[in-house]
Amino acid sequence: MKQHSQGLNILDLSYQVDGRKLLDRVNLTVHPGESVAVTGPSGSGKSTLLMCVLGLIKPRSGTVRVNDRDLTSLSGGRLTKARRELLGMVFQFGELLPELTPVENVALPVLLGGGDHEEAYRRAASLLDELGVPAGSTPTGMLSGGERQRAAVARALIARPAVLLADEPTGALDPEAKQDVAHLLFSTARHHNCALLLVTHDESVADQADRRHELRNGVLTEVGVGS
Repeated sequence: MKQHSQGLNILDLSYQVDGRKLLDRVNLTVHPGESVAVTGPSGSGKSTLLMCVLGLIKPRSGTVRVNDRDLTSLSGGRLTKARRELLGMVFQFGELLPELTPVENVALPVLLGGGDHEEAYRRAASLLDELGVPAGSTPTGMLSGGERQRAAVARALIARPAVLLADEPTGALDPEAKQDVAHLLFSTARHHNCALLLVTHDESVADQADRRHELRNGVLTEVGVGS
């Protein structure tokens, strides 16, 4: 009988550009509620790894499975649907629409997917309250940097994803906001039972993960947290 695997499973993932290997048979498993941070030099392929998981880049070989669904075999509308249902993404600069309110920004992925408006706004308000973001009529562009990133985390969680991805989520924040958002990401992934894969240059952020890996010359190697 086949053993079903929950969370994120990356198997023998390879990708190269102009003959340069950014990912060389990368293997990684992140279980529900677990966090993994990936560090490495600029240009080492950390963001490329996330883009492969998202299906925005097609790997040369290997597979990405989320809750035992092979995302690398999907394309077009099927991939878009799976991405919307299974994955949440937090970018370095939030990528929120500044003219919308926080509730509108957070609800947007559900609304674009044809979900129920009332339920989307109710859950958006609940997540913002949980993450400590003002949910009133103030435009998102008027929030502090830390509040905007908290709203971005809420948006990533709105569809109850199996996997939460974060690309330098604290890179644009001041030191105090950076620690607040980092702590929030890791604790929220545990609370919502998401597999969290985070890439960062920041050692103090990476050390908060359950496990830490380094990507260098295409090879992903586990290193001790705090090393």
